[in-house]
Amino acid sequence: MASILVCYGTGEGQTATVADRVADTLTDRGHDPTVVDASDLPSDLAVAEFDAVLVGTSIHVGKQASTVTSFVTDNHDALVARPTGFFQISLSSASDDPERRAEAAGYVETFVDETGWQPDRVGLFGGALRYSKYGFLKRLLMKRIAKDATGDTDASRDYEYTDWAEVEAFTNDFAAFVEGRLGLTPSVGDT
Repeated sequence: MASILVCYGTGEGQTATVADRVADTLTDRGHDPTVVDASDLPSDLAVAEFDAVLVGTSIHVGKQASTVTSFVTDNHDALVARPTGFFQISLSSASDDPERRAEAAGYVETFVDETGWQPDRVGLFGGALRYSKYGFLKRLLMKRIAKDATGDTDASRDYEYTDWAEVEAFTNDFAAFVEGRLGLTPSVGDT
């Protein structure tokens, strides 16, 4: 069993929901995940005490959450010393358009360049449109973005684009990678 830190940054909560599903999948494999919000890190959190780390963030206006960037920068040495993964939630990843999907990958490349951290595994997932949580101006902005990305501009409802099977497959791949790196035997029934 590996102790795995899942640190995330979120805007409207979809990345928190993904982080929770990641943790559930890790638990199902027999690991011990600890989920923390990068904007509310415990003062006694020591990344070096974990066997592996997953970092997740949402994208807003082409940028990852600043709290996640700070977390990675502040813990760079501990991150490079253990198995790590990164997952990113964006509307660009929800699109079937190859240019939009390349845009999502480009956000990761920029993040890696800015932080100097190269995660071992990367997952790109569709996010959500939470029109019900947006103020007037943000709703207008998100409708413009959504028009190009997904076409879902009916602001009278919310939309979720996260492919949960893809999230679980990414998490299982990461867990298998960690198990291999740490020489752990997966629990019976693991997938």
